[in-house]
Amino acid sequence: MPSPDLTAAEGGRMRTRAIIAITMLAFALVLGGWLLQRGLRRSDTADARAQLFDEVRTHIARNFVDSIPDSSLFRKAAEGLVRELNDPHSVYLTADKLRALRETISGRYAGLGIQTDVRDGWITIVAPLPGTPAERAGIQPGDRIVSIDGKSTEGWTSDDARASIRGKPGSKIDLLIERPGVASRIPFTLVRDEIRIRSVRHSDMVGDGVGYIDLTVFSDSSAEEVHGAVEKLRTQGMKTLILDLRANPGGLLEQGIEVADLFLDSGSSVVSVRGRTLSHSYTDGAKQLWPDLKLVTLVDDHSASAAEIVAGALQDHDRAVIVGSTTYGKGSAQSIFPLGDSTSAVKLTTERWFTPSGRSIPKAPLSSADDDDESTRDTTADLPLSKREQFHTDDGRVVYGGGGITPDLLVAPSDSLNGTRAFWRMIGADVPKFRDALTEIALSAKAAKAERAPDFVVTDSLRQSLWTRIAAKGVKLDRARFDSASAVVDRLIGLEIARYSFGPEAEFRRRLADDRVVSAALDLSAGAPTELDLLRRAGDRRAAKREDLPKTP
Repeated sequence: MPSPDLTAAEGGRMRTRAIIAITMLAFALVLGGWLLQRGLRRSDTADARAQLFDEVRTHIARNFVDSIPDSSLFRKAAEGLVRELNDPHSVYLTADKLRALRETISGRYAGLGIQTDVRDGWITIVAPLPGTPAERAGIQPGDRIVSIDGKSTEGWTSDDARASIRGKPGSKIDLLIERPGVASRIPFTLVRDEIRIRSVRHSDMVGDGVGYIDLTVFSDSSAEEVHGAVEKLRTQGMKTLILDLRANPGGLLEQGIEVADLFLDSGSSVVSVRGRTLSHSYTDGAKQLWPDLKLVTLVDDHSASAAEIVAGALQDHDRAVIVGSTTYGKGSAQSIFPLGDSTSAVKLTTERWFTPSGRSIPKAPLSSADDDDESTRDTTADLPLSKREQFHTDDGRVVYGGGGITPDLLVAPSDSLNGTRAFWRMIGADVPKFRDALTEIALSAKAAKAERAPDFVVTDSLRQSLWTRIAAKGVKLDRARFDSASAVVDRLIGLEIARYSFGPEAEFRRRLADDRVVSAALDLSAGAPTELDLLRRAGDRRAAKREDLPKTP
């Protein structure tokens, strides 16, 4: 039996060894954890992340059930990378998308100069553009292209037609045309030329001393075109200008600034932009050209980007009364970075912009950038004015940040109140068939030369003919509902016949006569001697709740 003293000594030694062992283990754990974290940090380098991507790509290339070429994998990866930024305005641009964007920005392409649409499965001419090879050759609205360079166009999409019609300047193209009222097909040989799409689509006098300019996009010649249109209308006695920016998606930031410059005093701020590293303010450097010209600017929920810059600058400096519905709410600027293959590019949001009063106008997204399965969208219900930040114009009027540019006078677009939008919703998936029937009515009227003037009246027989045609096409629409929408139907028939029988300008005039927003602008400007009077009138009407949109709290 061991001695008690010996046992105690031995126990002491064992306790000491245990303490040392525990200490060493703790040290090892700490050291190991530090080494592990250090290793993880080392593995989180750019090279390691690139290796991770390459491993995933290799597994997909070797093991995915369907074979995917490397070129396609890399393109999909690039698209996904940009998409995961959760910014709807940052996109990977394929060669086709980049080409289309450049054409929009420059307003130039090589082709024939025709607007087309698909009707009854055939490519149909909506209108030839003025001064283009198509117009000079005698191409007319309503002509059906049945073949291009000997290839039938039956079943083609608009993109198919665009790809075949466009080409190198100076190259020839053969078209075979069917024309309403002409028994035989008509061959045309045309030579492609550079086509310039004007950003000012219409400019004309629309009332006593009131001119109208429709600016559809901000391309590289927009400011020059607006300047020329204003000067022309001034010679015709224009004292008030209605500048229509509705459905204008924007375009070149520089052109938006230059258009605003045309109407602002020297030294006036136009917009400020702020990026990650640089900020810049743009100021009007030229004397105002038409200080006595009263200005009404029309906007809607499709007015975006550069269109909002112009509207915001004019509003903040009390230079124009803004009429219509709240704008899109973009508030950012993008830059295009060409990629190494020289055919594609990436468009990235690089700056946010602010109006002269300091407003930032983006609408709050519906989803968070942290969402895993939903991308950030740029549309949402309008915030109540009571929840939006207030700013002040030069004269102290209250304007609002966030949620787009809010007009000084809210007026709903015609199609939101006259039943047109509801009618299209009622037609639903049969809209293409209904449009085909509408065009058939218009081309039949053109062939018969049934209408003598653009302001013709739509008759009961025309409406009945449309009903017969849509029924034959299988459009699912109750006759009672069709009859109850007779005002909408008559309007659609009238616009379609005007377009094909008398041309786009006649259709525009007919549409303008039914435009509630333009009518509100004309009424507002009648008898107003100064811009200040226009602004006061708009303010009085808003205060008296004489607006045409639901009020926000």
